[in-house]
Amino acid sequence: MTLDAIRTFLNASTPITSSLLVIGSAGLLALLTALVFRILISLQGTGTQKMEQIAAQIRSGAMAFLRREYMVIVLFALIAGGCLYIFLDTGLSYARIGQWGMPYTAGSFGLGAVCSLLAGFIGMRTATAANVRTAQAARTSLALALRVSFLSGSTMGMAVVGLGLLGLTGGLYYFLDIEHLSLAEALTPLTAFTFGASSVALFARVGGGIYTKAADVGADLVGKVEKNIPEDDPRNPAVIADNVGDNVGDVAGMGADLFESYVGSILATMLVGLHVTWTGDPGDAEIAALLPLFLAALGIVASIIGTFVVRIGKGSSNVQGALKNGMFLSSVLVLIGAYFFCQRLLPAEVSMGVFYAITSGLIAGVIIGMLTEYYTSQNYGPVRQLADSTKTGAATVMISGLALGYLSTFLPVVVVCIALAVSFSGGGMYGVAISAVGMLSTLGYSLAIDAFGPVADNAGGIAEMSKLPAQVRTRTDVLDSAGNTTAAIGKGFAIGVAGFMCLALLAAYKEEAGITGIDVSKPFTLVGILLGGMLPFLFSSMTMRAVGRAAMAMIEEVRRQFRDIEGLMEGKVLGDSARCVAISTSAAIREMILPGFLVIVAPLIVGYLLGREALGGLLVGSLVTSILMGMSMANSGGAWDNAKKFIEAGNLGGKGSDSHKAAVVGDTVGDPFKDTSGPSLNILVKLLHIIAVLTVSLFAMDGALATMF
Repeated sequence: MTLDAIRTFLNASTPITSSLLVIGSAGLLALLTALVFRILISLQGTGTQKMEQIAAQIRSGAMAFLRREYMVIVLFALIAGGCLYIFLDTGLSYARIGQWGMPYTAGSFGLGAVCSLLAGFIGMRTATAANVRTAQAARTSLALALRVSFLSGSTMGMAVVGLGLLGLTGGLYYFLDIEHLSLAEALTPLTAFTFGASSVALFARVGGGIYTKAADVGADLVGKVEKNIPEDDPRNPAVIADNVGDNVGDVAGMGADLFESYVGSILATMLVGLHVTWTGDPGDAEIAALLPLFLAALGIVASIIGTFVVRIGKGSSNVQGALKNGMFLSSVLVLIGAYFFCQRLLPAEVSMGVFYAITSGLIAGVIIGMLTEYYTSQNYGPVRQLADSTKTGAATVMISGLALGYLSTFLPVVVVCIALAVSFSGGGMYGVAISAVGMLSTLGYSLAIDAFGPVADNAGGIAEMSKLPAQVRTRTDVLDSAGNTTAAIGKGFAIGVAGFMCLALLAAYKEEAGITGIDVSKPFTLVGILLGGMLPFLFSSMTMRAVGRAAMAMIEEVRRQFRDIEGLMEGKVLGDSARCVAISTSAAIREMILPGFLVIVAPLIVGYLLGREALGGLLVGSLVTSILMGMSMANSGGAWDNAKKFIEAGNLGGKGSDSHKAAVVGDTVGDPFKDTSGPSLNILVKLLHIIAVLTVSLFAMDGALATMF
């Protein structure tokens, strides 16, 4: 098998650069589709003047937070990019003093950060424009409201995959065609593209999670529990901040998270692909490196087609079924296309094995999503049993919710193990790596069904605060309930992807570090494993305590306003929502810095002090505990949230009952579980692996401490 296969396939004389042009056109198609969807959203009505005023407040608060957060991220990017240039591009050896290298690594880092920031900005602007239009559409029908909110999610999904694929192919094309580097020489600095995306994802997810949960906890505990007023009641001054938080956490944060997973899995597979020797032909490695890019391009086309089948009939409320139809269609299209690519591009002896690996990853992603839905949706037994536990108070709610989260790790891990076995038997470590690409191939669609949820939630808040007819809120609640489930599915999906991606990065790390394995009988390696296993616990403690501190400040402010502002409780005057937005914003920006610093410096310290193999141990330890903790926390939080929603639908006494108050307590604890700490753990483990791959050349085999003993 030679590169003639790609030449024949493309009818081109320069296979790699011609391939990049074809693949890049798919990324451009995604961005054009996002633009069309955004225009369609803008054509919808915005409703009454009151609805527009509330939407403007939400949008203003969201963009204010985003500006402040991006200022911190840009400052970090400048510092980190400078360090990458000095240490990796130029080097600090005596032979290089006065000789400035080309900023390949630093430039790739900057490009990844910019693409991720831009994707988050597009998603935020779209979501804050679509929320009021979804509320207005809900005055007509549930079907129209679903269409508007889903178009918003699709805009975010297409922006993420489009920018990711264009950024990767653009950077690679520059290195190959302009700088005339080899593919291996180009991929090493391009790894920093993922580092840039990961850095943005970490701060966006942690900062957004702290913001949204501080506002949510403050609004719920004072409003629902202490004052016994409905959710999104305009008398509650924290309601605007809560609606802003839905966007900064579940739109910008989740978008940055999956953008990083998307580009990271592609790059990790390309790095592993450079070392394949299927037939002994040098062209094998280049074909293996290009295949994940072809799959990503195929996934974009499949995702676009999948968006067009998301419809519900007149009188139907089966939103979840409509969303599943699109997911199944796009997945089937990817499998058909993947079979074609494997048959045309790969040697006959490995083509089916690699196809099985891709299939196993895609199917595993769908199954993990379905299992997450089972454990977190109010339509199934686990959440209803959790709701029943509210009859005996908040304590039993906490016990049952934690137990559910622990239990929910069993079947997904079994699925991951089976998929790993299938993918490894089909293609070795390359099979494991490309199975992650298969899992993420339909990201343009899967992110859409995640990002539409916050828009629906905001629409419900706008309907409540604008005092629209009860039927409107009923329709937005149907969308919101589906959005809660899809958000939980998205988090489970992201955690599963992180496991596959990190295994691929671990294989790439072994190659870059020049180690054959990780020997746990060596004391420093065992130290690395234990430190890696501890890091997710320390990180979760820091982020949860940050939410607690921010929430306490919010609770005190809301209590003060109810106490000091005459007529607020009676609805005669409005509270100071801007003050609540400012509290959440300041707390989120302040509290996200220390956890981010921990993730970045930990692998550098371990690598320098304990050496390369110990750093590999750190990666292994962090991978195991991050995946299990993240899955458990996300599912517990999602189940607590939907148990509350189940009661609010009129079950077990309904709103205001003792069961409802107990469920609110469980949901309050679950908020940082599912929206801050849990989802951030998959970013933590991916960032640890990426930093290790990128900086391994700086570390000795044994480390500074090993030379002392």
